Amino acid sequence: MLRAGDLAPDFTATTSNGTQLTLSALRGRHVVLFFFPKAFTTGCTIETRRFRDHYSEIAALGAEVIGVSVDKEQTQCDFANKEGVPFPMIGDESKAINRSYDVLWPLLGVSQRVTYVIGRDGRIELVLHHELLVNKHLDEVKRHLKSVPRSEKGA
Repeated sequence: MLRAGDLAPDFTATTSNGTQLTLSALRGRHVVLFFFPKAFTTGCTIETRRFRDHYSEIAALGAEVIGVSVDKEQTQCDFANKEGVPFPMIGDESKAINRSYDVLWPLLGVSQRVTYVIGRDGRIELVLHHELLVNKHLDEVKRHLKSVPRSEKGA
């Protein structure tokens, strides 16, 4: 798993809304990059809904949210559509993004429940890893973003 201070690995991927997203293109704002095991499962649905329901607050704090799992691109699109997700979701079937962020379960081949808050400079500021406490990531993300001095939020 990557640590605070590490440079966030860049990637380009197709999102659930069919556009290409390149992480480095978001420099200048915070990025909340959350990895989850599998679309349509109970814990992952709860976590995704929480980020969805608080997305406007996170955006007002100067951050973008991106969700990633190893699901197929179409599965991720179906999941995002069903849940009405306003932020990009990525199906990382090749597992390339998961590997670069070191979040794959070794034997299971699915994402661990890990959230990275990436700073405006592209460096990781916060790493959260709670497999069962699906509510905890959002609360800690908001606490962190609120602690960033206003002049650094990019909002």
